[in-house]
Amino acid sequence: MRLFFRNGLLQIVLALLAGLGIGLAYSWLISPVEYVDANPSLLRADFKDQYRIVIAASYASTHDLARARARLELLSDSDPVGDLSAQAQRMLAAGESQEHVNLLVQLAKDLQQGMVSAPATITPFTPVVNTPALQTPIVAEPTQTLAPETMPQPTLSFEQTPLPTQPLLLPTPRPTSTPITAPDDPFTLVGQDTICDPGLQPGLLQIILMDSRRRQIPGIEIIVSWDKGESRFFTGFKPEIGNGYADFVMQADVIYSVRVVEGGSFIPDISVPSCADPNGVDYAGGYLLTFQQP
Repeated sequence: MRLFFRNGLLQIVLALLAGLGIGLAYSWLISPVEYVDANPSLLRADFKDQYRIVIAASYASTHDLARARARLELLSDSDPVGDLSAQAQRMLAAGESQEHVNLLVQLAKDLQQGMVSAPATITPFTPVVNTPALQTPIVAEPTQTLAPETMPQPTLSFEQTPLPTQPLLLPTPRPTSTPITAPDDPFTLVGQDTICDPGLQPGLLQIILMDSRRRQIPGIEIIVSWDKGESRFFTGFKPEIGNGYADFVMQADVIYSVRVVEGGSFIPDISVPSCADPNGVDYAGGYLLTFQQP
């Protein structure tokens, strides 16, 4: 009786294992699961990045902001504008296509403003055609018969008057799109101001980069380093503040150094300053570093 029970239990276990193996083989090899019309929120992180690039490219063509916002909502991102800016910053750091980065930045900017930016207009090309003036047709005069002795004798030589040379008119060249390149002139620190504002985030390091005409410049890489690491970021990802604006949150009791990659400007020994409110209570302030090209 005991031997029969053991044999029956062994057969049940073997049957379960065989069924499990057959089920796995069928689901993995014979008929694997295929996702059809899946929600974009289920995509992997790298596929979500590609999805955002496609949405931004479509928006650049149609300028349909409501449709772009609806498509981004399918990703279920908590902060679509912040995710677009973060992805553009990652792509810049990885050296990816500047065109795709600009598409993401433009879409993030328009979503932040809640309106479509005016697209650049190009004047259509009109070729210049040199139309010769109409000449009056020559009417033949009736010929008059002359006597042989009165007919003019042919001359042995004559001078030919050269025709004036017509200038060659070339068509006006079509306007072309000039890519934005990083400036070659170095940046110089023109302002280092302590910011004491209880409404700002403690330890906020604000950076502004301008050209010689005091126009803010986007897309400039900045490196903030300290003894245990560094952080790389770019200007222009907060257009609501300024195209040449970037910021970084410093920690207390840590000494930082700031370097502008394009111009090589290096500012050492930056730390969180101490401020006091009207009641004499101390709190952590911040800095504003302003760089400008000569």
